Amino acid sequence: MTSSVFSQIVLPLCLFIIMFGMGLSLQIADFTRVGRYPKAVLLGTFGQMVLLPIAGFAVAAWLMPSAALAIGLVLLAACPGGTTSNLVTYLARGDLALSITLTAISSLLTIFTIPLIVSLAFLTFADASTQVQVPVGTMMAALFAITLLPVIIGMAVRAKAARFAAWLEPKINLFGALFLVFLIIVITAKQGDRIITQVTSSGVATLVLNVFMMGAGFLAARGFRLNADQSTSITIEIGIQNSTLAIMVATSFLSNPEIAIPAAVYSITMYLTGAVVIGLRHRQRRLAPKPATTLANGEA
Repeated sequence: MTSSVFSQIVLPLCLFIIMFGMGLSLQIADFTRVGRYPKAVLLGTFGQMVLLPIAGFAVAAWLMPSAALAIGLVLLAACPGGTTSNLVTYLARGDLALSITLTAISSLLTIFTIPLIVSLAFLTFADASTQVQVPVGTMMAALFAITLLPVIIGMAVRAKAARFAAWLEPKINLFGALFLVFLIIVITAKQGDRIITQVTSSGVATLVLNVFMMGAGFLAARGFRLNADQSTSITIEIGIQNSTLAIMVATSFLSNPEIAIPAAVYSITMYLTGAVVIGLRHRQRRLAPKPATTLANGEA
């Protein structure tokens, strides 16, 4: 299998399947919850769509040693939350409905924002080795076909066959996790001897971006007086991005595997920090005071 066939056919097709699986978990109500808790949705969306890309530019300029790695970190920051953020939110006992809503909204908006933010990243960081004409229009159309369209199809399947969707969704989620591991192996093999230096450099930057944005999301949520469950969801949604999508854009549209390195490293980082959040939340819930109850016979 040639590199071109993998990046132009296999990778987009697999991402289509993964996004179809995400659609199986969504329904129209997930896009209409803004009216029920607008403050939480607006704060989470602002964090994902504005603060995260800004932080990506700042951390890339500060820590990334090469133009390709800097562009890759910004690309990662421009991507929406994925199904992993929903899973971590569920395990951390956060507000799952809010998490799914934020994932749905960001997935819709990033069809337009990813090409624009990536173009700005090239203008900011590109050198002679990374010069490329970013196909903004083509990328928008392809992102619609590979991300939003399969989500719509998945939602339609769930609306017509909810039991089948519930049976199929976890199987596609497992496929997505295994495929992400495969992608990391492929990227590592392509980079050869340079991979150790690239991973070391990217590891620090991705960890800083991940931890900083999780902390910023949590502090902002508490500052706006959101409850613990909503704060957990916003912390995770801002901190965990769709790294598979970032890898696809880097290899299929930008044809530069080095740009995919930050997303590949981040794929490991986000599970580590996600596990920390899950552990802290379970500790918080365990230590929380139990509500007073009244015994059936009237004794307090």
